[in-house]
Amino acid sequence: MAEDSRIRSVAIIGAGAAGAITAAAFAAEKYFERIQIFERRECAGGTWIYDSSSPSKLPLKPGSLPPELDPSLPVPNNLPKITSPNEQERFTQTPIYSSLTTNVPAIAMSFSDLPFAYGPFVPHHIPKQYIESYFAHHKTDSLLSLNTTVEDVSLISPPNSAKEKWKLTLRKHDPVRQVDVWWEDDFDAVVLANGHYSVPFIPEVTGLAAYMELYPGRVQHSKTYRTPLLYTNKKVLIIGNSASAKDLSTDLLSTVAHPLYLSRRSASRWDGPSPPPGIIWKPVVKEYRMDGRIVFDDESSVDGVDSVIYCTGYLPSFPFWDAKNNGREIWDYKKNKLAKTYLHTFFHDFKTLGIVGMPRVLTFRSFEYQAIALARLWSGRQTKDLPGLEVQERWEKEREILRKRQGKKFHDVEWETGETLGWLGELYEIAGLGKLTGEGRTPPVMGEEVRWAIENLRKYPEPGKDKDEKGKGKGEGESVSGEDKLEGRDAEEWVFVIRGAEKDLLSFI
Repeated sequence: MAEDSRIRSVAIIGAGAAGAITAAAFAAEKYFERIQIFERRECAGGTWIYDSSSPSKLPLKPGSLPPELDPSLPVPNNLPKITSPNEQERFTQTPIYSSLTTNVPAIAMSFSDLPFAYGPFVPHHIPKQYIESYFAHHKTDSLLSLNTTVEDVSLISPPNSAKEKWKLTLRKHDPVRQVDVWWEDDFDAVVLANGHYSVPFIPEVTGLAAYMELYPGRVQHSKTYRTPLLYTNKKVLIIGNSASAKDLSTDLLSTVAHPLYLSRRSASRWDGPSPPPGIIWKPVVKEYRMDGRIVFDDESSVDGVDSVIYCTGYLPSFPFWDAKNNGREIWDYKKNKLAKTYLHTFFHDFKTLGIVGMPRVLTFRSFEYQAIALARLWSGRQTKDLPGLEVQERWEKEREILRKRQGKKFHDVEWETGETLGWLGELYEIAGLGKLTGEGRTPPVMGEEVRWAIENLRKYPEPGKDKDEKGKGKGEGESVSGEDKLEGRDAEEWVFVIRGAEKDLLSFI
């Protein structure tokens, strides 16, 4: 890499799993003169930090998008400056509930150089502790700037110049003095590792906004859910049918008034021909009425509901991205994807901007390939260069067309079709090997043991599909006697299966 275009300083936004592996990958190069990780929370851990008290005043507006719900903060003039603490909602609290466990087998979820304490599926405190210890393990904890929010990221050189540079506007909350300290800092490159489980999404439904205003607190999002005890003897309706809906419905059955209603657009991988005991399936909600009645697409209805919990996911938010200065938005909310992206990691028009952690596949392991590829590329030690702009644009366009035709999200990468291995393989080829003298990391192989875990271990069974090693079907909630242990832990709450090749094995993520 030419001296005038050499990347000397790198800012990493976020200290969750993506930030942890990115810091380790860049530090391993022993090339960058300065690496700084900015984390707005009080510790590392990202979305796995557990907040025992849920956010009480979380703004929920049906159909609203992050730019409206999570706008940027006004930046004070004449920085550095000390101001009173910010009072605007920044969605910093996490969606972790008390009973949450991982849904990716530990051997496939952990980074290649440090295993989880046990597995295959672990309670939420294990990933949080793992991320914190991963910083210490690689001695990158000294690079952390905690309680520090990146409020603005601005390009301060033209996108196509030989040397891009970025200005970050930073705000650090000082809990002792109860003030916010603002300042600016410049970096040669920026990695976005800020996650995308912060700003909840609730779809627009006829009458919902008025219903929420008339019955304050009745409609919630799964982000605020913590324990089933708050719903004891309550009449509850869950909206959605993905992983969080499955977890919450299982959790709530022990306390709510039966039946528990679950509104679903389509069947999930866990659904059999009939609902589990205590649950009634309903179609999509058609209308909320002011007398409290909730009407569904089939014209059936439910009265007297105490709580409606939306398990409808999140939308990525980048309130720090200065679109006006940088010439464009970074996320296209109409297409629900990154704008001008290549391999979900690089950008067409910003050579010193990268992102780690966007595709919904093999959390955390896939992050490792992204982080290493970026570190190798920006140190000038890559084995394979990125293709030209025309090829990158064609990749994005063709994927847009394909995923739209399939009715699937742009950033969802499937395992069963071989797409995951293909994507990781491309990052693997870009990164190549570390130096003979030890600098740099090599992307891990996707070995037989990891692939076996992905294809044979699952948190919940699929009724009518799962079989144990002897071919005997297992019912809902049962474990398997064929494989009693993995990584030294009894298999009491997970299922060992032999499956066909019909469904995407990682669609539950």
